[in-house]
Amino acid sequence: MIAAAGLFLLDALLSFLTVALLLRFFMQACRVSFNNQLGTFVVELSNWLVRPLRRALPGFYGLDLASLLPAYLLQVVYAGAVLLVRGGVDGAPVGVWLPLVFWYGLLATLRLAIYLLIAALLLQAVLSWISPYSPIGQPLSQLTRPVLRPIQRVLPTIGGVDLSPLIAIVCAQLLLMFL
Repeated sequence: MIAAAGLFLLDALLSFLTVALLLRFFMQACRVSFNNQLGTFVVELSNWLVRPLRRALPGFYGLDLASLLPAYLLQVVYAGAVLLVRGGVDGAPVGVWLPLVFWYGLLATLRLAIYLLIAALLLQAVLSWISPYSPIGQPLSQLTRPVLRPIQRVLPTIGGVDLSPLIAIVCAQLLLMFL
């Protein structure tokens, strides 16, 4: 019971920080301005981890690896903790369970990235109906534009309604099923 509660708290904390790091990574990859409430929150939350890594880990073709690598490693730490708490390494050699931990960390990071995309798409859709000129509307639009633009080229608006967020969410859900 205590182990399950500890894993729950560790998952909540590490997932929250992983989502913040992934959001920082995607905001930089999509060239979203950090001069807004969301950008300021993400930078202040993750700066303590990203800034020291930037000295040792340069960017790669405009991608911020100093934000992406710790997001992945946090999920690897959680996967290792789950394996240890559940007693999955009893006498098993490191060569057997260590690759599984790194693989699970990769899958968990991809899942969180897809959930982040779905949340951004849903939030953008709701804000476009309720408050289209919200301060967070522009960053969300910039963040989701690379996903929605190819769908919008193929599927035009129908009766003034853009169905591209719906198609993108369905595709993301299908991708989650395969992960």
